[in-house]
Amino acid sequence: MQNNQRTPCENPLWPCAMTGAVACLAGFEDLAVIVHGSSGCYFYPASLVGVPIYGTFLVENEIIFGTESRLTEVIRELDGQNTRIAVVNTCVPAIMGEDIGDFARDGQVLVVDSPGFLGDFEAGYRRALERVAPEVDPGAAGVNIDGICRTDPFCRGNAIEARRLLNLAGTAAATTFCLDRYAAAHRAAPLTVGTNPDLASGVGTACGSLLGLDAVAGTFERLAAEIDGVDIRPVTAEIAWAEARIKKACDKYLKRFDPPRVAISAGYSYAAFAAELLDRYLGADIACVAARNDPGVCNDAVTSTTDFSVIRGMILDAEPDLILGSSYERAISPGAAFVGLTSPLRGRVLLSSRAVAGIEGALWLMDEVLNACINKNRRPEGEPLDLS
Repeated sequence: MQNNQRTPCENPLWPCAMTGAVACLAGFEDLAVIVHGSSGCYFYPASLVGVPIYGTFLVENEIIFGTESRLTEVIRELDGQNTRIAVVNTCVPAIMGEDIGDFARDGQVLVVDSPGFLGDFEAGYRRALERVAPEVDPGAAGVNIDGICRTDPFCRGNAIEARRLLNLAGTAAATTFCLDRYAAAHRAAPLTVGTNPDLASGVGTACGSLLGLDAVAGTFERLAAEIDGVDIRPVTAEIAWAEARIKKACDKYLKRFDPPRVAISAGYSYAAFAAELLDRYLGADIACVAARNDPGVCNDAVTSTTDFSVIRGMILDAEPDLILGSSYERAISPGAAFVGLTSPLRGRVLLSSRAVAGIEGALWLMDEVLNACINKNRRPEGEPLDLS
């Protein structure tokens, strides 16, 4: 894997550790999240997480004379409204060296020191989850779900699909990391399945991923070996049904059109899943894959980068028929077909709970790809897609 990383704080393309921490904590519905920093530090994660968060909105005189009084004021305003409060420290207070750890002494306030310069989004997400300190209850029923993140356009859909598949096999969902109540994190079940390996919680014994049909099959085989009464036959039958539908639709497409040349830019797990799916069923030419994080997986076919100029050069060189990514990549080549795979997705109404994980996730992605490519092939040569 090639690596072209920029300092996270300098890079708007992929959120930094501070945003990752906020995204993790905002997933607990009874936890009030305070971004302790400037208005800029607040508004970026606030625009992505989709639920109310709070900020100290530090200004010059507070940075000069100290920020503790302002933080105390905001905590006092929220006291009693929520079970707990989480404070996410940002770059300026961290650089000033202020110790805000005393705010956590009563146990009702969590302090997460996660300034943007600490690392990437995933680092901040995991740092916040460590501060939550999940606990496994050996007697808890069901299976945990992880990889759920408030900044992910597929957050709610992935959680719903994971719960549906668990129910289909005769077991229940336990704790969802992170889309649950705070107390649920401290009575997690012993087993866990994931919807996005990039954000694996590390809680309980990991039984596999639900990202892709093969992964779903393997994960439920492991669950059946661990849990008495799990019946994977309904899941296996649905996988076979879904695969037959995908093959039929792709064969029909390929009778009319050539396989698309594809550029993909997303988190590593989503990008690798999409590349494998399109290669297997559509014979797509995967021209380039840009992973916006660094999972430490060696793969010459993937470039790990958060540098938009690098991604732009990759896409322009590839001249793709189809782009999977965010609004940033869409703007690079507006004449290509486009499928949104990661945030931000500007200029679109996203009300339904779309999934990219599980069986429905694979079906959704192929729906989007085939329809986008058909529409692109029907447009007059050279006419760009209407982005309004």
